[in-house]
Amino acid sequence: MATRHDTAAPPAKEGGAAPGRPPSVASEAEQRRRARLSRRWQRDKRWSPYAFVSPFFLLFLAFGLFPLVYTGWASLHQVELTAPTDMTWVGMRNYTRIFDDDFFWNAARNTLTIGIISTVPQLLMAMGLAHILNYKLRASTFYRVAMLAPYATSIAAASLVFVLLFGRDYGMINWGLHFVGIDAIDWQNDKWPSQIAVSSIIIWRWTGYNALIYLAAMQAIPQDLYESAALDGASRWQQFLHVTLPSLRPTILFTVVVSTIGASQVFGEPLLFDANKGASGGAEHQFQTLGLYLYEQGWVNQHLGRASAIAWTMFLILIVIGIVNYVISRRLRASS
Repeated sequence: MATRHDTAAPPAKEGGAAPGRPPSVASEAEQRRRARLSRRWQRDKRWSPYAFVSPFFLLFLAFGLFPLVYTGWASLHQVELTAPTDMTWVGMRNYTRIFDDDFFWNAARNTLTIGIISTVPQLLMAMGLAHILNYKLRASTFYRVAMLAPYATSIAAASLVFVLLFGRDYGMINWGLHFVGIDAIDWQNDKWPSQIAVSSIIIWRWTGYNALIYLAAMQAIPQDLYESAALDGASRWQQFLHVTLPSLRPTILFTVVVSTIGASQVFGEPLLFDANKGASGGAEHQFQTLGLYLYEQGWVNQHLGRASAIAWTMFLILIVIGIVNYVISRRLRASS
C-alpha cells in the first residue's frame, strides 16, 4: 500500500510577513508614480506646442517687433547715421517734412505707376498661363518648374540681364525695334520707358509664381461645374468667364493684395537698373520708388530719423491696403 509523503509548509512566524512589500504599500507607490507621470504628461501636453513655436516668436521679437518699435521711436527724433545714439526729440517734424518734400510725392507717384504697370499685365498673363497649364499637357511638370524658375533667380542677376537688354546703343530691345522702324529709346533716362523697363523685370520674376497659385486654385474647382456648363452648351470661353473666374475670386483678390504690397516695397530692381545713379532712381528721379527714397534718406543723406518716418508711412499705407482687402473680402463672401 502506497504511502503519501506530503508535507505542509512551515507555519509563518508570529508577527512575520511574506517576502516583498505588502500589496497595499506597492499599490500606493504605484499610484503615486502614475499620478506623477500623469502630471508630467499633462504639463508636456499643455506647454510643448508653445515650446515648438517659441523659436519663431523669439526671432520675430528680435528681428521684427523690436526694429519696428525702435523705428517708430526714432521717427520722432532727429538722429543721424554718424551718431545713432544721439537723439533729439522733434515730435512729428520728420513726418511734416517728408509730406512737404516734392521728392517724396515723386517717389509715391512712381511707386503707384510702376505698381500698376507691373501688376496688371503680370496677373493677366499669370491667369492665361495657368489656364493653359490646367489642361492635360505632355511634360506638364517641366512647364510648372520652368514657371517658377524666374522667381528663384537672383534679383541682381535678373536686373543685370535686363540692363543689357534695355541698353540704349547695343541693347537687344532697341535692336528689335529698329527692324520695325522705331528709333532707339533711352530706357534709363526717359521717364515712362524707364518705368516700363523696371516693371518688365518685376513682371518676369513674378508672373510664374502667380500662375502656379492660379493653377492650384483652378485644379480645386469641381469638374461637375464644367460638365454642367458643357451640357448647357457653354463654350470654353464661356466656361472660363462663368465658372473659372467666379470660383477664383478669393484667389484673385489675394494675388492683387500681395502684388500691391510687393509693388509698394520695390527696391532691388530700380536700384540695380541704373547702378551709376544708385538710390536716386535715375538722373531726374524718374523711377525712384518709396523704397529707394527711404534708402537715400537713411544711408546716403544719413538722416535716420527721416528715414524712419518714411518707413512708418509705408507701414501705414500697407495697413490701409490690408483694411481695404478685409472689407472687399467680406463683401465678396456676403455676396456669394
